[in-house]
Amino acid sequence: MTKDEISNLIKDLVEKTKVSLNEITVTEEEGANTWFSVEVSEPHFFTLHDGEALDALNHLVRRIIENKTPEKFGSGILIDINGFQKKRVENVRAVAHMMGERARYFKSNIEVDPMSAFERRVVHEFLSNAADLKTESVGFGPTRRVVIKYIGTI
Repeated sequence: MTKDEISNLIKDLVEKTKVSLNEITVTEEEGANTWFSVEVSEPHFFTLHDGEALDALNHLVRRIIENKTPEKFGSGILIDINGFQKKRVENVRAVAHMMGERARYFKSNIEVDPMSAFERRVVHEFLSNAADLKTESVGFGPTRRVVIKYIGTI
C-alpha cells in the first residue's frame, strides 16, 4: 500500500469513530519507521487509559496492511494522535538511555520495568547501535521486560 492509501485508511477509520479529523502528515524516520501524525479535535478518545484506543488503531491498520500487501510487513507504520505517541516514545527512549548508562556504570545487567511490546521495541531500536550493550526481552505476558546487558570490556 502507498502512503496515500494508508492515510486514507487511517482517515476512514478515525472518522468512523465520529471524531473529526483535521489533518494527517507523513514523516519518515531513520530506519524503517513511517509516522502518520493525525490531528483530531478530540484526542482524549484515543489517549485515555494510556492510549489503548491508539494502540488498537495502530494494530488494526497494521493488520489491514498485512492482509492487502502480504509482501510488505506493516510493523514500521506508526500512527500518532496529536503528538501523544511521540511523547511516549521520547519517555521510553529517556528511560532506555538512563538504564543503559546505569548498565555501563555498574558493568552489569539492568532489568527495566515491564513494558508493552511497542515500548520494548523502542528500547531495542534505541540501544541497537550501542557497541557495549545488548538488549533482550525476558518473561511472559504482562510481566515481559527488557534486560540491558553490559558486554563491554573493563
